[in-house]
Amino acid sequence: MITKHDLRPLAADLWEIPVGFRRDMRVPARIYASEELLDHALEDLSLQQLVNAATLPGVVAYTLAMPDIHQGYGFPVGGVAAMALPDGVISPGAIGYDINCGVRLLAAELDAEQAAPYLDELADTLDRACPSGTGRGGRIRLNDADLDEVLAEGARWCLRHDLATEHDLAHTEEGGCMAGANPARVSPRARDRARDQLGTLGAGNHFLEVDQVVQVHDPAIAAAYGLREGQIVVLIHCGSRGLGHQICTDYVRDFQQVVQRYGISLPDRELVCAPLSAPEARAYIEAMHCAANFAFANRQTLAALVRQSFTHVFARRGLPAGLRQVYDVAHNMGKMEEHRIDGKRMQVCVHRKGATRAFGPGSPEIPADYRPYGQPVLVPGSMGTASYVLAGTEHAMAVSFGSTCHGAGRMLSRTAAKRQIHGEQLRKQLTRQGIHVRAGSMAGLAEEAPFAYKSVDEVVAVVDRAGLARIVARLEPLLVVKG
Repeated sequence: MITKHDLRPLAADLWEIPVGFRRDMRVPARIYASEELLDHALEDLSLQQLVNAATLPGVVAYTLAMPDIHQGYGFPVGGVAAMALPDGVISPGAIGYDINCGVRLLAAELDAEQAAPYLDELADTLDRACPSGTGRGGRIRLNDADLDEVLAEGARWCLRHDLATEHDLAHTEEGGCMAGANPARVSPRARDRARDQLGTLGAGNHFLEVDQVVQVHDPAIAAAYGLREGQIVVLIHCGSRGLGHQICTDYVRDFQQVVQRYGISLPDRELVCAPLSAPEARAYIEAMHCAANFAFANRQTLAALVRQSFTHVFARRGLPAGLRQVYDVAHNMGKMEEHRIDGKRMQVCVHRKGATRAFGPGSPEIPADYRPYGQPVLVPGSMGTASYVLAGTEHAMAVSFGSTCHGAGRMLSRTAAKRQIHGEQLRKQLTRQGIHVRAGSMAGLAEEAPFAYKSVDEVVAVVDRAGLARIVARLEPLLVVKG
């Protein structure tokens, strides 16, 4: 087990496990954390997993952990690693099972005071419109041809089916479509799991929230993003559902033989990988892009259903019902990017698992209207607590491959959370706080109890102090639809 004595402080809220900690490490392992958050990280195997990733072929500079880090499959949730092209590797476990799990933010014209009398009706309407729960399907059932188009086109498919606007796509990471997706790389089982899941939330920590902007920290950036105090906003948190999970499952299984074929030695078989130059890696990347595109289309479809729900509840009462997309960000992705490492520009494959891209001002990858301010970063908290909008920074581009945190980060397992509270008890607690709650199941609700997570306020404070992202606005929930 790694202890605090094994880490050396590099700066405030930045710690490093040096290369000499273990003979097989190729680069150091770094973590951004306050003392309290570091203590939480040392309670599980997340830092051990970060060290394991520092042994992978082609890894550059250092592996990174964000303050919301916790143990995952092979690679920690909240972890970032960059692999040099063409000799580095790509690891499905270091990207995650829920490929392109991410968050979308919609900004309403309404103020919280205007919406307050109708929130209970809105909760029922959203709950009916946006199916949630394990395995639950939606209204859209895709035939083979439609599914191929969704996998190849992502949110652009939604544009052709009147579920999106050009503004939505322009304000989505990658324009809502990862190029080079190849549906032929997706197994029949993965395809079957996807057919009825477009426009659904799923379960686990996925949710749909109606929030109020309670505090603006940076008025200039908030104005550029179209946010103001008292405003109603909507957060949609979900991913590629069963499709992404099955794609990761399929390639983790296949890569067990790949590492033997290429003579790759691993400290943990959950980190199975393939050289980026190998055909097996290309097959996985093309399948991963399919899952990413499905996730973009899924959140876009949900956004359309949310807009319909707002129209149903508010427009007939003469209230403004419009919802403008602020941004959509991915949390679990492997991306080919160029970064400056050791003074040189390098092409790398950045693995972000439970971490958000946070590109700084001037980056051509972000929308033109946001370019002077940096990319919006959306950080949801645990249910019943605050969420944040941040902005990417130039410093993040220099020290974290343009990455920052993605949420609060678990402290308790789902089983441990259910041992401490029943779902109905939690629902009543949230109702007393003035939060309207709808849930796919009471057991699923209990798994996501706020006390099972770290403090999102502290997580966000660390990345703000470290310069990985700048706090723009704080949101608090009024309504939650939970998987």
